[in-house]
Amino acid sequence: MLHKISDIQTISGNIVNVITGTIIKGIVTIADGKISHIEASDDVIDQFIIPGLVDAHIHIESSMMLPAEFARYSIVHGTVACVCDPHEIANVCGVAGVDYMIENGRHSPMKFFFGAPSCVPSTKFETSGAILDAAAVEELLQRNDIYFLAEMMNFPGVIHNNKQVHLKLQAARSAGKPVDGHAPDLNGEDLIAYVSGGISTDHECMTLADAEAKIALGMKVQIREGSAAKNFDDLLSLLDHHAENIMFCSDDKHPDDLLKNGHINSLIKRAVAKGYDPVKVLRVCSLNPVKHYKLDVGLLQIGDPADFNIVKNLTDFDIKSTYIGGEKVSEGGIALYPRYIPSEVINQFNAEKITISQLHVTPSGKSLNVIVVDDGQLFTYAHWMDLKIESGNVISDIENDVLKLVVYNRYQPSVPAIGFIKNIGIKNGALASTVSHDSHNIVAVGTSDEEIVSAINQIIESKGGILACQGMRTCLLPLPVGGTMSDSEGSIISRQYEEIDTMAKEMGSTLKAPFMTLAFMSLLVIPKLKLSDKGLFDGTTFTFANLME
Repeated sequence: MLHKISDIQTISGNIVNVITGTIIKGIVTIADGKISHIEASDDVIDQFIIPGLVDAHIHIESSMMLPAEFARYSIVHGTVACVCDPHEIANVCGVAGVDYMIENGRHSPMKFFFGAPSCVPSTKFETSGAILDAAAVEELLQRNDIYFLAEMMNFPGVIHNNKQVHLKLQAARSAGKPVDGHAPDLNGEDLIAYVSGGISTDHECMTLADAEAKIALGMKVQIREGSAAKNFDDLLSLLDHHAENIMFCSDDKHPDDLLKNGHINSLIKRAVAKGYDPVKVLRVCSLNPVKHYKLDVGLLQIGDPADFNIVKNLTDFDIKSTYIGGEKVSEGGIALYPRYIPSEVINQFNAEKITISQLHVTPSGKSLNVIVVDDGQLFTYAHWMDLKIESGNVISDIENDVLKLVVYNRYQPSVPAIGFIKNIGIKNGALASTVSHDSHNIVAVGTSDEEIVSAINQIIESKGGILACQGMRTCLLPLPVGGTMSDSEGSIISRQYEEIDTMAKEMGSTLKAPFMTLAFMSLLVIPKLKLSDKGLFDGTTFTFANLME
């Protein structure tokens, strides 16, 4: 049962005002879900009332939970709103997928602000389940439940005046809605051309120099700390001189990470531990995104929606309780409302099972173009290495940690694309997943062709999921919603994910998040070398690359 603030009438404590940058002892009065009065008083409870926290950029799909379920596990960490890019489900199911996410989110008190996916598919070099052209994007942007144009990953299209890309940018300008960016390693004249397209944010900064160059051109930098890509420590010093131009975001958050380590509140705690003023940090994850995206989220001002948190102090940022729109929605780490169980799921899956012969790679050169993984980063490197050949087939070289990588079209009958990857680390078995950005085809890696075939075919049988297999042993998390999300309870998803993650590490992987890393090996818009369902791809030149020379 929800506890309405209108029943409580008043809450007292140390009130943090992110507009003025001050803290006063006082009493907050709430009526009809809004803050009607704030009165200074010395007779208050020894606690702090802070604005609700906002994740400024997230793909809910990467939590493997549906929006309403994700809310139950982030609200307890003080998150009252998320700026969401439904790009993943849109690549699988198009506008129907976007509508599914919006409708599901409405069954939660959390405030979800969804954008119109700008790149479905992300590039013409991969196969997705849908295409959202400029007309479809414009139609979305005219809707009141769409708040922005989501991350423009096709930076070459912006720079080189691709007609469809610029029609989408124009549609956002005409609708008066902001445009999110995605510009890894872009600089100089190319960056200037990209920003001139009206793109106002970027969450792909890896260095201070990169971030400062973008801020200098008027962009807002979203400091990302997700389950795979972690840039918080490298960029936090932007708070010194650019606090008004930064936000915090997670981008991608795995279920166990959310349950165990918290959400935006954990970043506030880390920033304060490094000596930053708590009020200044709170502005970054409340005031800044609310202003930039024009969100209907309260900031503890008279007339605002009553969206706030109560914490014991401004050091630990452990959330005692969370209020959204005048209702207490969590207390003591527990959501105070029942979970929503969807009546149906949405998906698109037409892949046919593969055979061993389809993974045969005939040698055509002396060197192999290998994708090299850097743990904790989405960037990869390319390295030429010797081939390991057996019976005329280029196979995984376990001793040198070079494993066969496969991306297989899930939307229509096709042939698997094959590459090789270093630093996954498994010594026996295979990993497979339909969480593979951005088109969410099947991605698999393994120590033998037999293990890879077994993993892929089990994923096909389940119509989506993540899986680790080793001989007769299999660990599977089914993801029936678009092949990216489960309709199960969040703690069950987290436990199943942990079991699969543990198995991958028992198989030898030393990666912090093996499946999150694997999911980005088909993300062509982040350099350098990746693999789509159509072949090996160079993300710096936006052309297909040779597997052997």
